[in-house]
Amino acid sequence: MYDVKQSLPMALMAFVCAAALAACSSGATGKSTAAAAQSAPAARTAAAPASGEGPAPLADAGPVAVATLKELMDSTVDPAADGIWEAVAVRSTKAGVEHHQPRSPEEWAAVRRHAITLIEAMNLVAMPGRKAAPAGTKPGLGELEPSQIERDIAQKHAVFVSFAKALQGTAQQALTAIDQKDIDAMIRTGGDIDAACEVCHVTFWYPNQH
Repeated sequence: MYDVKQSLPMALMAFVCAAALAACSSGATGKSTAAAAQSAPAARTAAAPASGEGPAPLADAGPVAVATLKELMDSTVDPAADGIWEAVAVRSTKAGVEHHQPRSPEEWAAVRRHAITLIEAMNLVAMPGRKAAPAGTKPGLGELEPSQIERDIAQKHAVFVSFAKALQGTAQQALTAIDQKDIDAMIRTGGDIDAACEVCHVTFWYPNQH
């Protein structure tokens, strides 16, 4: 006959052993999960580039002055100013006096582009560290050596920037006159642009001319 008194302790021991094994298994699984969770950030950190490595963001580099002032003047400033000055003129011909001015939408758009170019070119002119002229450039009649021009601009950079801003302001007035198709104002601001250019040239390029 089956002895209940003898089998009960044995069943109880079996249950306790099973419970203990389950607890051990659960603890091992928990430790494995925790270790994996802790190792993931470490792996991500190891995979990420160290601080200071790799290319710097473009925003950190900042703008770089590449063209010299002479190149900027020849390629951008002078053509833009000439486009404004030549847009309005009174010419004497064999047929009589000719009043030249923009008339078609395309002609107004062209002179407006010149004004915009001149306005924004002054931001480039005012950038610090720009060379006066390409290496080997000989000074023009009455001009200082490019190296001397660079030294003077560096020493009086605030004055140089104020001249650029003054020219930018007159170019903005010319833009307003163009948008309003005001011929008289275009003539007036054209003279102001010429004066603003000249005061800078006399100060930094040929200060010894009288």
